[in-house]
Amino acid sequence: MWLIHMEAVSIENQTTTEFVLLGFYDIPELHLLFFIVFTVVYASIITGNMLIIVAVVSSQRLHTPMYFFLANLSFLEILYTSSVVPKMLEGFLKEAVISVAGCLLQFFIFGSLATAECFLLAVMAYDRYLAICHPLRYPLLMGPRWCLGMVVTAWLSGFMIDGLVVALMSQLRFCGPNHIDHFYCDFMPLVELACSDPRVAQVMTFILSVVCLTVPFGLILTSYGWILVTVLRVPAGASRRKAFSTCSSHVAVVSTFYGTLMILYVAPSAVHSQLLSKVFALLYTVVTPIFNPVIYTLRNKEVHQALWRLLYIKQTEIFD
Repeated sequence: MWLIHMEAVSIENQTTTEFVLLGFYDIPELHLLFFIVFTVVYASIITGNMLIIVAVVSSQRLHTPMYFFLANLSFLEILYTSSVVPKMLEGFLKEAVISVAGCLLQFFIFGSLATAECFLLAVMAYDRYLAICHPLRYPLLMGPRWCLGMVVTAWLSGFMIDGLVVALMSQLRFCGPNHIDHFYCDFMPLVELACSDPRVAQVMTFILSVVCLTVPFGLILTSYGWILVTVLRVPAGASRRKAFSTCSSHVAVVSTFYGTLMILYVAPSAVHSQLLSKVFALLYTVVTPIFNPVIYTLRNKEVHQALWRLLYIKQTEIFD
């Protein structure tokens, strides 16, 4: 009994230096298929979002607030996906090992970018509200300095808020089991491995999650509420269809992104299995980022024209 007790104490005193990301370990027969599919999806996300950035930067006609925000969203989603997907792909081929510091860094980068996206989507909704409800004052209200200020605020808010969470998590002690039942370093699977009391970090993270999700989401709902009221006052026709078409792409991205985040972080009890939690996580780490280039590029004539114009110039330069 004494030896068993000493062994238990010894295990508890050991400090974990690395974690193993289990990913989708319970379905190994699908790993190769998943690797191929998600590699193609990841390449599509990078390519599609880069095309949007190139189109916006290269076309003078797209130097407007809406496309400035869209280019920032594309850049954010490239970083956002790249913080998670490469390690997930590694897990399909071999055991994905990550150091404790690397795990906290991944969580910080991913969480910061996710929080920044919440605020950036709210900024984009506010932009559509001003464009549709106050078209005459729009150029004055959406000047370059104001646009830049809102974007910088969105980015900094994400890093400052999640920096506080990671600071609390860095105080936790990890020992014993080091297997994280997820494909990236998420908050709940990581906290479950802590040997020290994680309640302060859990309470603070819950409060910040609620604030960072509900406040921007409330601003989005308010913006679209006023947009709906304004559009319904307009006689049915081309103007109404154009207004709804302008907003529909943003609404589709917001619905997927916020829907999955709220289920996972505000009401985690709604997700009854870890496998289901991973599926929901895939929606906002992989599916939503590919929505951006697909929806905004395929349905936007101005982006089409900018890309064709750029392609035509490149072809001319080659043949000349």
